[in-house]
Amino acid sequence: MNSFGTLFRVSLFGESHGPAIGVSIDGIPAGIEFSEADMEKDIARRKPGAQGTTPRVEADSPEILSGVFNGRTTGAPMTIIFRNSNTRSGDYESLRSHPRPGHADFTAMKKYHGFNDYRGGGHFSGRVTLAIVAAGSIAKKITPLQEISSEILEIGGNKDYASILDEAVKNGDSLGGIIQVKISGLPCGLGEPFFNSYESVLSHIIFSIPAVKGIEFGAGFSSSKMKGSENNDLIISPDGKTATNNAGGINGGITNGNEIIFRVAVKPTPSISQQQHTLNFSRGSTEPLEIRGRHDACIAIRTPVVFEACAAIVSADMYLINKAYI
Repeated sequence: MNSFGTLFRVSLFGESHGPAIGVSIDGIPAGIEFSEADMEKDIARRKPGAQGTTPRVEADSPEILSGVFNGRTTGAPMTIIFRNSNTRSGDYESLRSHPRPGHADFTAMKKYHGFNDYRGGGHFSGRVTLAIVAAGSIAKKITPLQEISSEILEIGGNKDYASILDEAVKNGDSLGGIIQVKISGLPCGLGEPFFNSYESVLSHIIFSIPAVKGIEFGAGFSSSKMKGSENNDLIISPDGKTATNNAGGINGGITNGNEIIFRVAVKPTPSISQQQHTLNFSRGSTEPLEIRGRHDACIAIRTPVVFEACAAIVSADMYLINKAYI
């Protein structure tokens, strides 16, 4: 499905090479100041242009079609669109029968019986994350005192990655990376036990982002190597502040008032210019595949602001749910 959330509900639409992509958001409280200008900073952070990113450049100009009147949210659903213009759909014609390994070309074709829009990856394209960034811009205004930041920890297993990224580009290859996100100022009490825990809901939306292959909170996988005496976060003040933060700011699926910390593993971009030998379904034989089109050598570089938006969407939804208890 293309919708996410309980009270703050986000629905995505559009394809990479269609007329437009966009998002409809329901559950926004009325009276929040908001305009296209409020999205510009985050949209610019997602744009290509840095080393290892795609040469495809779109205007990425948001158009608010509904939900805002006289500069403030109305309480009605908000719809935001981004029109596509810089497309080269002919680059993808051969992929109908010769799908890219590691991409959604094959699974989309099977699931939708060949009726899916394959151009540029269609609805499976990373371009659709632009709509998530737009939704995150309004979500950030809903949860008070919340501050979200992110950083690239490593690319291709290296903290100093400029040279290996240059090499990957030169060789027609790609690299993955690890992004860390921190959320400070969240109140204690957001999240529900078990199925709607803060971690499970955030993991749900994070894994909806193309190329994500893993997530960990706080000490994450390294906590499996610790003793309880090492892993436990000792409470040192009445507001729940802890001496350490191995839990990543969450206990029992509920935010504990400390900083939320999580890290996301992003795989290498599957569209590479190196020749690959993979099955051509129309001929029933393994043949060389040469991928045309314009692709990121490292999509991880453009994802930090996307993961921030995901965190903002979850926090806004859980904040509104928690208000129902008060």
